[in-house]
Amino acid sequence: MEYKQKSFWKRPEGVTGSIVLAGLIGGGAFLLYTFLGSIIALASNTLYLAAMLVALGALIYVVLDPKARNLSWYMYKSAMRWITGLFVKIDPIGILKSYVEDLKDNLGKMNKQITKLRSQMHQLREQIHNNNKQIETSLGQVQSAKDTNQESIMVLKSRQAGRLKESNIKLTDLYRKMEILYKVLNRMYESSEVMAEDITDQVKLKEQERTAIHASHSAMRSAMSVIKGDKDQRAVFDEALEYMADDISLKVGEMEQFMELSENFMSSVDLQNGVFEEEGIKMLEKWENQGVSRILGKEKDILVAGDKPLILDSARPERETVETNNPYDDFFNEK
Repeated sequence: MEYKQKSFWKRPEGVTGSIVLAGLIGGGAFLLYTFLGSIIALASNTLYLAAMLVALGALIYVVLDPKARNLSWYMYKSAMRWITGLFVKIDPIGILKSYVEDLKDNLGKMNKQITKLRSQMHQLREQIHNNNKQIETSLGQVQSAKDTNQESIMVLKSRQAGRLKESNIKLTDLYRKMEILYKVLNRMYESSEVMAEDITDQVKLKEQERTAIHASHSAMRSAMSVIKGDKDQRAVFDEALEYMADDISLKVGEMEQFMELSENFMSSVDLQNGVFEEEGIKMLEKWENQGVSRILGKEKDILVAGDKPLILDSARPERETVETNNPYDDFFNEK
């Protein structure tokens, strides 16, 4: 998996850095404006003028010399990261652990949703079956009424059969949507379950690796690497962890969004009264037409197509082959 390096300014410490930098520029401009007269007066003194020229020369040197500029930039970023860490959790390992907890918590909620949806589907299938039996009965009564010239009964039972057929068309369409929802929930549950266990194991390993890297690459050694133009191994490793955390957060967000959609869909269905809101179906159709799922990948299109029949009486839909390769290994190995 490839990832783009996140700019310093797009990170939490970058926000702090922007505020501090704006404050320094604003404060410097204010002080310059306030004490401009005093500075001009001091410049008339040769000694003070020489000191100011030395300070200006040092500033120009820092700006123009690559090594000095890199060291200053490294120190500034380190300071901003330390300040930000006082108020915001920016430790990538800690963030990953919290996401894993959210993922496992969502798995429990999703399992309850699957059970609830399964129950609704059983009720709906039974209702469709009963309607079909009633249609057959009504059509039989129509034929009997026709044979005995009971026109009023014939009309009544014909209309009753027509209404039941129309109802079954809508209920069958609703059942197909539930079938898709059930398959997607199950597949998302399976993928998320594997992902949670995999990430838990990987976080343990990466925590050990990070401790070793931070121990072997001290702040001074990292600064020297920056001066030489080499990569700071601590920062590079943390960047990979941050990308991993960002990707997992998006997957957790997608999982929670689909769970909310599922809950709204199921809440819109009143099987006892045979009523369901069109809004619930529209929400599911909107999700079907959205882009590729981060959790399901290209398999989303297969599930939405619904080519494989669902055997509701089985314990769970047949489990597909789950991707065994860890998607985060590649860019850690590259580093």
